[in-house]
Amino acid sequence: MIIGSISENKEFEKRISITPEIAKKYVSNGFEVIIENEYGTHLGISDEKYINEGCKLENRENILNKSDILLQLSLPDDKAISLLKENKILIGNFNYTNNKEVITKISSKKISIFSMELLPRITRAQSMDILSSQANLAGYKAVIDSFAIFKKAIPMMMTAAGTISAAKVLVVGAGVAGLQAIATAKRMGAIVYATDVRSASKEQVESLGGKFLVVEGAENLETEGGYAKEASEEFKKKQEELLAETLKKIDVVICTALIPGKTAPKIISEQMIKNMQPGSVIYDLAASQGGNAAYTQANKVVEKNGVLIAGESTILNKLPTSASNLYAKNLFNFVLNLYDKQNKKLNINMDDEIINKTLVK
Repeated sequence: MIIGSISENKEFEKRISITPEIAKKYVSNGFEVIIENEYGTHLGISDEKYINEGCKLENRENILNKSDILLQLSLPDDKAISLLKENKILIGNFNYTNNKEVITKISSKKISIFSMELLPRITRAQSMDILSSQANLAGYKAVIDSFAIFKKAIPMMMTAAGTISAAKVLVVGAGVAGLQAIATAKRMGAIVYATDVRSASKEQVESLGGKFLVVEGAENLETEGGYAKEASEEFKKKQEELLAETLKKIDVVICTALIPGKTAPKIISEQMIKNMQPGSVIYDLAASQGGNAAYTQANKVVEKNGVLIAGESTILNKLPTSASNLYAKNLFNFVLNLYDKQNKKLNINMDDEIINKTLVK
């Protein structure tokens, strides 16, 4: 059974799907692993490290031809797709909602495609959950980058020359990324507030030392899968009023609110930004889906009324080594769930919720 991976387009994706540590685990479980030359050199991982763990180096065409399972982050390009043979398995983070046409084209070649963002949020799937592992890093890095843009100190400092007040941070969206942002900002000495449409988030926010902004008469807007869903107009109005007042005293805002498969909810309006303090920073992690704030532009920093709005859509490319380590482990656990080790063959059991939900039909 051969597992392969080809290099991604490094202009857009610096993460990799197989690390030397994980390659060793595949080999010890009876797999053969093949990768391209210089697969991980951009992360400081030499070809020799892979060879030492039992990997073989092949050219791109051979990998696409030989691999029983191809592990990627993004969808392969048209040329790569043309080289894929029938009855192969393709696993990655393919954003099925936005790439249905391309994925359907690949599926028509009798290739089984598993898109990892469709993984159900059940206990057994936690070790495979790429959304959580990657969002955790994104929340951490968002705080680090936003504080780098902010032109003041973060913690309270008492000096002979006077006292510097602690920065006030608001985290919009208390999912995995938001909770990590709260924890990171708190560790760095900020006073942290948070808001989320899911009422269950209140306890989690407060356990990390954050102050949860409660909308009066709030409704619980959480799906069975643990994701946020669209709010009613009445709730949105109440949330806007609470946010508008809160933002007047906030120094740094971290936006993380996303609804899977939909445009990001616009939470911070132009008027709210107009009333914020000059020198404040909005760091918008939802930029790739339109952003949570007005004026957000992907991968650009915009200044409006003295407020800096940074739109970020490729934040994991800033932590590619850590992100790759976690992503590769998620994929390894997923592949083992597909593999019948005793009989050394793949077992796509459609009664398994993990397999059923992630297999693109």
